[in-house]
Order: sequence, then C-alpha cells, then structure tokens
Amino acid sequence: MNDPFKMTSTEKRSAMALSLIYFLRMMGLFMILPVMAIYAEGLTGATPLLIGLAVGIYGLTQAMFQIPFGMLSDRFGRKPVIAAGLLIFAAGSLIAALSTSIEGVILGRVLQGAGAVASAIMALAADLTRDEQRTKVMALIGISIGLSFSIAFIVGPLLLGLVNGNGIFVVSALLALVAIAVLYLMLPNPKSHQFHRECQPAATQLSSVLSDSRLLRLNSGIFTLHLILTACFVVIPLHMRDGIGLDISEHWQIYVPVFITSVILMMPFLRMAESKGRTREIFLGAIVLLSASLLGIYLTASTVLSMALWLVVFFTAFNLLEANLPSLISRTAAADSRGTAMGVYSTSQFAGTFIGGVAGGWVYGNYGIDSVFLFCTVLAGLWLVLALGMSFPRHLNSYMIHIGQMSEDQAGVLALELQQIPGVAEAMVVCEDAIAYLKIDSKQVDMEILRKYSVVED
Repeated sequence: MNDPFKMTSTEKRSAMALSLIYFLRMMGLFMILPVMAIYAEGLTGATPLLIGLAVGIYGLTQAMFQIPFGMLSDRFGRKPVIAAGLLIFAAGSLIAALSTSIEGVILGRVLQGAGAVASAIMALAADLTRDEQRTKVMALIGISIGLSFSIAFIVGPLLLGLVNGNGIFVVSALLALVAIAVLYLMLPNPKSHQFHRECQPAATQLSSVLSDSRLLRLNSGIFTLHLILTACFVVIPLHMRDGIGLDISEHWQIYVPVFITSVILMMPFLRMAESKGRTREIFLGAIVLLSASLLGIYLTASTVLSMALWLVVFFTAFNLLEANLPSLISRTAAADSRGTAMGVYSTSQFAGTFIGGVAGGWVYGNYGIDSVFLFCTVLAGLWLVLALGMSFPRHLNSYMIHIGQMSEDQAGVLALELQQIPGVAEAMVVCEDAIAYLKIDSKQVDMEILRKYSVVED
C-alpha cells in the first residue's frame, strides 16, 4: 500500500523527466532573449520594431495554441502531442538558424511558440501522479522553468560569442530533440489519460473565469510583468553594450551575480509572504521595487556597477511577483476551476510577452533606448495603482476527494455537508468527474475526516 504523503519511485521518475523536458524547451526559448537585439542588427531588413517582434512573437503563438494542444492531448494521447509540439519547436529553431533576414527569424520564432506543449505536459503530470503528490510535481516543474531562465541568460551571451545567433537556434533545436528522447526513454507511460479539471482548462468555465474581477486583476498583473520584461530586453543588451561599454561576450559576468543575489534576496520575502500572512505587503512592495529599478536604470545606469545593482533590484522584484502570482490565482479561483484559471493566466502571460516585444521595439525605434525604461516605469506605476485595490485571498490549499458516482441532488447535499467541516472554506462536487473539489485551511481541518468521504483507498 502506497503512503499518500510520499512520492512513489514512478512519481519521482515522472517528476524529474517532466521537469527536464520543460527545462530543455524553455532553455531553447530563453537563450536568445538576452542577445536577440544585438544578433538581429546584422540581419537583412532589421528595424527596431521588427527586432522587438522577433523577440516577442513566440508569445502570440504560445498563447494561441497552448489550450488547443492540451485538448488534442486528451484525444490523441499526451506523448504524441508533446512530441509533435517539440518537433514544431525544433523546425522553427532550424528555420531561424538558416535565416539571414529578420523576417525569416520571425517566422522561426512563430513556429517555436506554436509548439505549445505546456498544457499537455501538465496533463501528463496529472496522469502520472496521485492527487496528494501533484502539487510537489508542479512545484518541481516550476523550479525547472526558473532555473532554465537563469541559466539561459548566462549561456546565451556565451554562445553568441562562440557560435553566433544561428548557432543558438541550432542548439535550441537539439535541446528539443533531446527532450523528445527524454519523453520516450525516461518517462513512464500512464495507465490512462483523462481530463483533470484541477490543472486543465475547461471550455464551460471560461466565461466565469474571464468575468471574475479578482482574477482579471491578477491576469493583468502577469500580462504587465511579462510585457515589461520583454520590452526591457529588447534594449537592455544594447544599453549594456553602448551605454556602459560592456561587450556582449561579457554580459554573463553581470547576469551571474545578479541572478544569484536576486534569488538570495527573494527567499526571505517569499517565506514571509507564505508563513507570516504578509502577501499583500510583499506583493505591493515588489511592484514598487520593480518601478524603482526601471526608473533607476533610466536615470543612473551608466556604469557596470550601477547597472548590476539595478538589475538585482529588478530581478528580485520580478522573481517575487512571478512566484506569488500563480499562488494567488490558485487561491482566488473557485475550487473546481483552478485549471481553467491557470490556463487563462498562462495565456495572459504569453500575450504580455508578445505585446512587450512589439511595444519595446516601437518605443525604441521612435524615441530611443532610454525611453523604453521610462515607458516600463509608467506601466509598473499603473499596475501598482490597480493592485492597491486588490483583495488578497486567504492562504488555502486545494484538495480533492474521489466520491464515486452520485446524482446531482446527492452532490448538493454532500457539498453542504463538506462545507460544515471546520477548516473547509469551499466545497464543490462535480458529478461528471466523481470528485469533490475543496479549498481547505490545512492548519484547521482534520484530514482523517475528509479521507472518510473518499471511495479510493490509499
């Protein structure tokens, strides 16, 4: 009998393999970000606007195709759909590698984003893990994304000096092929695949999620955060080269200490937000820090030291917001619509990436590099005003109970009964899933009482 509180060997293997697949794919996307502006200058037809489009265009196709890919994986199986997405990504990378024009690179980036396998990977993670272990697996995948982002910013400038931008795209294609090998050689096959409401979007819930003003504020937040990030990195490589005289091959010397320091500085605030109930103060403070860093770069980042210091502030704030926003979405969404809320959130994130690239390129082309930082400062200030009116949810955990088949009347009675249990803040019973979706205060609820409702033995 498996202990529900410990991961089985299969679950550990699945978590590591899925995290590695995510890491490899995101490395392929992120490596070009800190160098695209400089690499693209040598491409035929390059303009600031088209360079910005090349930086952010993958976000548009990622936003468009991630939910359809998840739905296709329900019909045709997880692994074939994930493999197809990775092959599309590899094809886009090769097109960009072989292109000598900015239009060709843009086409390659379009295809990179079109291989949108995130939803299918999350669904496969749900197929391979028990409810009690799913949060751990999702957390490991989240860590792999953050790690790939940090490493990509170090590796990208180094690779540009060694193999040029074309070589970076070739490496991206190879990483996608390695991810396919991991998919088939390291990852177990699920016994079955089914729809998982807690981590997959449901079309029937889109209208309620999109009309929830609390979720809209959070989605506008992740949209703005990634708009700012992408717009800034249309010009940061150029500013570091032309404004402070640092050759692109030396940019990693700033990124290494910046990322290490920002993670160290972020951790105490993240723990404070989670354990001390200070989420509101930490969240709003991070937006203030983000605004201050952008204004600081605009006004004073004329030396290597000043640029490094402001980037530490920027990435400390960015990491805090990036870590808090998914948790806030999960805690705000209704108990049975978490997957749909996270799908809309992810789409908003990639839409922000696309708009950020276009806006950053346009502002740079018309008003200069420094104006992009001022533009982003204004955006961060507007976000702060919007966030001041937010209501922050209690720190609750999601929990599912397999309740077996029952009628709608029985489900209604059970939902009311579950809501009477101390520590249960919300309970929704979905008959078609044969699952009760709960939000619980883990410090108050008696888990033994909840387990008595389950028809599945541990």
